[in-house]
Amino acid sequence: MSRESEADLPGEPSLPGALPEALRAELVAFRRDLHMHPELGNQEFRTTAALKARLEQAGLKPHVLDTGTGLICDIGDRDGARPMLALRADIDALPIPDTKTECAYRSTVPDRAHACGHDIHTTVVLGAGLVLAELHREGQLKHPVRLIFQPAEEVLPGGAPDAIESGVLDGVGRIVGVHCDPKVDAGRIGLRHGAITSACDRLEVSLDGAGGHTARPHLTTDLVTAAARVVTDVPALVARRVDARSGLAVTWGRIESGHACNVIPQHAELSGTVRCLDLDAWRAAPDVVHAAIDEIANLYRAKSEINYIRGVPPVVNDPAVTDLLRDAMTARRGAHSIEDTEQSLGGEDFSWYLEHVPGAMARLGVRTPGDRTTRDLHRGDFDADEYAITVGVEMFTAAALLDAAG
Repeated sequence: MSRESEADLPGEPSLPGALPEALRAELVAFRRDLHMHPELGNQEFRTTAALKARLEQAGLKPHVLDTGTGLICDIGDRDGARPMLALRADIDALPIPDTKTECAYRSTVPDRAHACGHDIHTTVVLGAGLVLAELHREGQLKHPVRLIFQPAEEVLPGGAPDAIESGVLDGVGRIVGVHCDPKVDAGRIGLRHGAITSACDRLEVSLDGAGGHTARPHLTTDLVTAAARVVTDVPALVARRVDARSGLAVTWGRIESGHACNVIPQHAELSGTVRCLDLDAWRAAPDVVHAAIDEIANLYRAKSEINYIRGVPPVVNDPAVTDLLRDAMTARRGAHSIEDTEQSLGGEDFSWYLEHVPGAMARLGVRTPGDRTTRDLHRGDFDADEYAITVGVEMFTAAALLDAAG
């Protein structure tokens, strides 16, 4: 989805790095190619190859990660005296069908879609890298910058831990990223000090007990009732055992038990997610959730087996790095192009980087101004106003220049 690019808003006239029109058109085409060929986490071979080829064409030396997909690329000469700023993008897609019916660049891969905007994130960081490479050749980039194209963001606990293990943060002092926001107009970004996403873990529960005839539930574990009470009581119990401001919430997505109306089954399965707004409460969440499930299961004489799968902690934006993005956007487009944003209940593995270095994530507006059609994330009809690419590229290039000057 695209529109005519609006005139650049007043910013800092002496700041180089505006996106040339020819490169703007190339990046839109690059994004559409990615959109047509989505790849799931740790399978992003075509995407990685396309990024590597374009960066090498620009005279850069990208390095594919040890996992086989994703890559990093340094721009500028490292003197070893000062840590780099890193620009991070996630490159994987989702296992859902693309349902856009009138779109020339819809996914060509069945049941695969860039429905979270990672193709936009990837194109933004690529574009910023190409602009910064040109500035470096002109002697205007005073400090090196690292591009990180990370695989498998959608696969818990995310591809970030593997990327960190392979050394993507070696020599990095600060890191920035963006996430598409369909509630924010293209041309604008949303910023927030502190937590901007929530933690997200996965929960799988098995309940077992003696089954039997529905005429004699007193002789059985009455497992369906036990499972129903776990579903209804555990979220309430958990919410009363932590500070209410932490937003710890258990939400079930699946429950399965039994095969006949007159047979009490011997086995039940439940699965769902655990989300949390607060980092300390997230760290305590496994013990709290385990205890609540066991207590309810024991009331009904059911044996519980719990698989608590750690996902991602909240993304907690560093104030100084958030202000760097604010200054960069102000320099490019003016302070009125920035809005305060709320903390989301979505999870993002960008948070793992922030366990090691300070950083910040901005919400990148992708809604065409005036368009009130709902195109939410993780839906098959999701699409983005491609003017967001220009905005993201120019914000990142400004951030790199301001970071170098600071």
